[in-house]
Amino acid sequence: MTRKILIVEDEFIVANDLRLLLLQAGHKVTGIAVSAEEAEELLQQQKPDMVIVDIILEGNLSGIDLARKLRAENIAFVYLSANSNQEILEQAKATEPYGFLVKPFREQDLLITLDIAWYLHTHSLEAKFRREELLQKRLTEIGQETTDAADKLLKVARTLQSFIPFDLITSGVRPADHEEFGDIAYVRIGFDEYQFIGKTELETITSINKKQLAAISKNNRVDTSPAICNLEAEIKRKTNPSLQGIIAYHFRQRAVLIFPVALGYGLSLHYCLYSRQPQAYTKDHIDLLNRLKPSLEQLAEQTIHYPASAKPTHSLPAAAKPLRDAVANAAFGSIIGSHYLLLAALDLAAQVAPYSTSVLLLGESGTGKERVAQLIHSLSPRRNGPFIKVNCAAIPPTLIESELFGHEKGAFTGAIEKRKGKFELANAGTIFLDEIGELPVAMQVKLLRVLQERELEYVGGTAPIKVDVRIITATHRNLEKEVGEGNFRLDLYYRLNVFPITLPPLRERRSDIPALADYFANKFCRSFNKPFNGITAFMSEKLYAYHWPGNIRELENVLEQAVVLNDGCSPLDLTRKLSTGVSKPPVDITLNNLEEIRQTQRETERAYIIAALKQTRGRIRGTNGAAELLKIKPTTLESKMARFNINRLDFMEP
Repeated sequence: MTRKILIVEDEFIVANDLRLLLLQAGHKVTGIAVSAEEAEELLQQQKPDMVIVDIILEGNLSGIDLARKLRAENIAFVYLSANSNQEILEQAKATEPYGFLVKPFREQDLLITLDIAWYLHTHSLEAKFRREELLQKRLTEIGQETTDAADKLLKVARTLQSFIPFDLITSGVRPADHEEFGDIAYVRIGFDEYQFIGKTELETITSINKKQLAAISKNNRVDTSPAICNLEAEIKRKTNPSLQGIIAYHFRQRAVLIFPVALGYGLSLHYCLYSRQPQAYTKDHIDLLNRLKPSLEQLAEQTIHYPASAKPTHSLPAAAKPLRDAVANAAFGSIIGSHYLLLAALDLAAQVAPYSTSVLLLGESGTGKERVAQLIHSLSPRRNGPFIKVNCAAIPPTLIESELFGHEKGAFTGAIEKRKGKFELANAGTIFLDEIGELPVAMQVKLLRVLQERELEYVGGTAPIKVDVRIITATHRNLEKEVGEGNFRLDLYYRLNVFPITLPPLRERRSDIPALADYFANKFCRSFNKPFNGITAFMSEKLYAYHWPGNIRELENVLEQAVVLNDGCSPLDLTRKLSTGVSKPPVDITLNNLEEIRQTQRETERAYIIAALKQTRGRIRGTNGAAELLKIKPTTLESKMARFNINRLDFMEP
């Protein structure tokens, strides 16, 4: 297929080589620009299908600056560079390129990269339009149902969750009635579970009566257009508190997306989506809601025709029960926890599962990356195909090519028979490459070829073998840093980092520790045929206070040992010593520059704050509060906690 391609490259020889290769392959070159400024002028004259852009260019603007504009105008682009500086890499990654070419490159590398980039671009657009079409249809169906406002909001929440992340959603008419508080809400308490919050529940949680809530709601500013607000200032406001500030304080939310939908007669229905992550919302989320506005307007009109019935009970209403299919229920049921950081990662997993997109799982060792990889596979159209696991760190460098791609009989000493590799075994399914950061550089080149060309050759073989495999990779390493140090190929990094998902360490989701401990305790009691008599308060306290450098895997080991040594008559007790500190054992560290010193200082300060919050069980203000222990103002401590992404909920008593 002939495509119109713009080249943005300030090295004449490289640019001319690209032009000749593209023309020879049947493409049309719309122009060659040596700077981002010149490229913008050419874009005004003729819009290309794709742009090949070098990161470092002449002029004041870089290729990354140009890429941001290309992304905004929905033009596919591929980076071309020999630069692997970590800072530049992180900036380039944020623009979400469709591919990356590393200088020098082969003609085949160029053409395959362009084909893949175009495929990703067109199919991502098609998938996006298809998803939004289904979303519009579902919202229209909800609007046509003759159910009350609470049931409609619940279904809207479940429909929007995979598209816009939130921990709490509210709806209410504005301007509000000063006599009666009518807002309703749902707070997310599990992957597919929501708890109703009406005026009675909100009055109980906030200790503010219904008349006061109505007055506060009445005096709130009425947004006539969508808005994204950071809630730190609202939480700290002492006089004339806003409804958003009250909700943020009591439900520990840090950001809100407000989306008003006009009802006529000067009224509008406000949907407010709250998140515990300060930077959760972007203009892309508002753009999506604007595209859904016709369906939301119809839904809003229908909603006010059916006033909310008697409030649901504090347990989940029937409509709030998970409605996913049996496969999805089984997949997510195998992952224990309801912390918002975990749920955010699971939302991403559910969103990417139906597609063949490459996924990169990031996080410390023991955080459950393999379990999430299995979940993605089980929710994908490939669920009936094989799921092949490979630990790249466990295979000797001399055998890894044979292990991945297979070998012919006699290909090397000991190859007494022909053997299929893991990629061929995973055909029509998923391959999970754990610890991808440990893969030798020489093998990275061969892996990249297989991913690009979708074919492999046996060791000692000559005939290529086609494979259809979805790849999921995982690492505990900082791959950007590894690229910067020359330990990981830049082009392979971009090929794998299509859809990254970061799993939180256990110390950042402490509220899940009791549920995990119960799960493992029950599991091992059944396995060892022992009765489960609970866990002692002493052990529960120690488990909650420990910093878990080994994460979930270490917690599982602790519970297994406790069950093995338990007499079967008493509750489980701690049978090994756990350190109560937050820092790792001291090691000799050489700080090479100012940035490393600053980073060490930040890590030390963060650990100091966490230690104080542990001691005070999340209490910040007052006598013996964390602020008093640290000898700083409570507002200063809250500011530092927000900067270091520390949530006091993780340190409060369960």
